[in-house]
Amino acid sequence: MKFTTRNIVVCGLFSAIAFILTNIGNLIPIRFAGFLSFDPKDAIIVIAGFALGPLATIIISVAVAFIEAVTISTTQIIGFIMNIISSVSFALIPSLLYKKNRQFKTALIGLGISSVVTIILMLLWNYLITPIYMQIPREAVADMLLPVFLPFNAIKCAMNVVLVVVFYKPFVKALRKMVLLDPSKKKK
Repeated sequence: MKFTTRNIVVCGLFSAIAFILTNIGNLIPIRFAGFLSFDPKDAIIVIAGFALGPLATIIISVAVAFIEAVTISTTQIIGFIMNIISSVSFALIPSLLYKKNRQFKTALIGLGISSVVTIILMLLWNYLITPIYMQIPREAVADMLLPVFLPFNAIKCAMNVVLVVVFYKPFVKALRKMVLLDPSKKKK
């Protein structure tokens, strides 16, 4: 990603949309283990990575996690760290692969790999961090890994994959019409 004014504006736009989606996700009353909620922001971060490149996924992940931490989050620094780990692990891999080979199949492979990586990382980080956050014994968290954290993260990743597949083309098409992204390099 080149740091042009246009790309910075587009990163800001993606960040704003991701933050809005985080707020919408927080409105859904369904919570796993009392504190885990679906967050569709990762789909937007992946779309940004496909459109702008892998660096954009890191920048937007950190920006949105920071804004969330200082505004709506009740988990402060722990939530900030967990959000960055989750978003970057989900968005970086597909954007790296897609940058090398801009095909739908490559995007799907990247999303599949990143889903597995994200699920594993979040199991590890929940095992390490959740006892501190919830002030419960690590054994209690270990008992929650398979019945709570595994299905939650698998469902979250699957839902974000579906959102990327459904919204990538229309979203990028709209940004190209607004001249916020370069035209497609594919021959017509």
